[in-house]
Amino acid sequence: MNQEQRSNRISSGLIAIVSAGIVAVGGGVAWLVSNSHHVTPPSQQQLNTQSSKIGIEETAQIYWLQDTGQSFKLVPQPIKITAKSNKPNQFLATALEQLLEGPQDGKTAFTAIPPGTKLLSVKVDKDTIRVNLSREFTKGGGSTSMMGRVGQIVYTATSLNPNAKVYIDVDGKRLDVLGGEGLEIEQPLTRESFNQNYQL
Repeated sequence: MNQEQRSNRISSGLIAIVSAGIVAVGGGVAWLVSNSHHVTPPSQQQLNTQSSKIGIEETAQIYWLQDTGQSFKLVPQPIKITAKSNKPNQFLATALEQLLEGPQDGKTAFTAIPPGTKLLSVKVDKDTIRVNLSREFTKGGGSTSMMGRVGQIVYTATSLNPNAKVYIDVDGKRLDVLGGEGLEIEQPLTRESFNQNYQL
């Protein structure tokens, strides 16, 4: 009888030890599995950082001049611009800088903007755009050339917002008269006012 009780106690003890081992191993495996597959979702700040590295793409248009045989006309060239944020001034600055570099293909289109003209700044405030250019913008050309270069700036600056008003500054001062022939610039300029007041 004592031997049976001892045998039962050993069996019970053995079962308890094995069970405890299974529970411990199972718990450890579950912990490992849960931790190895647990992925922390990226924070908004991380997403913003990744987005800023990739950049935001926008399609804008830069405007060249084309000779129709009887007059000149403004012709758009769509370009894709990547900026670090979706602020319009960053996109417009890139578009205007490409405009000032001149067309790659001078056979079908040309620019009336004098070489060496630099973009000093561009500011966008709702429907108002202020473009500040270097003094080279005022150099040389007849009245048609002057009107053409103004049109190129106005149309390119308003490529993301065709109804915007544009102010053109030269070296930080508002441009009222352009060139030796004294072309008066009535500001603010819009696409509509340009078409009404300046015939290319």
